[in-house]
Amino acid sequence: MSRLGRRLAFDFGDTRIGVAVCDPDGILATPLSFLLTKDPALKQKLSDLFNEYEPSKIYVGYPLHLSGGESSSSEKAEKFAQMVGQISSQPVELVDERLTTSTASASLSQAGIKARDQRGLIDSQAAVLILEQGLLRDRG
Repeated sequence: MSRLGRRLAFDFGDTRIGVAVCDPDGILATPLSFLLTKDPALKQKLSDLFNEYEPSKIYVGYPLHLSGGESSSSEKAEKFAQMVGQISSQPVELVDERLTTSTASASLSQAGIKARDQRGLIDSQAAVLILEQGLLRDRG
């Protein structure tokens, strides 16, 4: 079982990076504001997040095809995870993110948020699902 402490999760995308954090006991995952992938200050913003939340572990969504094979986005997520690992001294783990975006969209729709209004929310909601999967895996 993973040690206690806040954990962060990222849903890396070509435009936005969804962000989520959990409480120190790993019970409640909460979405945070997304980051812009091409923001020149991205590394500093990541560093600020790590300083603010002091995560004990970091999860990065790993996009795979439904068959389990790597997707064209898998390499981008790996590179992002490597960058995160260079900024933070905490362990960085890739988490299978298949269906997280569609599940996040369905969840937001059930909450009454129209598809056109989900754009700014869906990435961080997907990060919540990635975080929850990582936490479940750690609990074994």
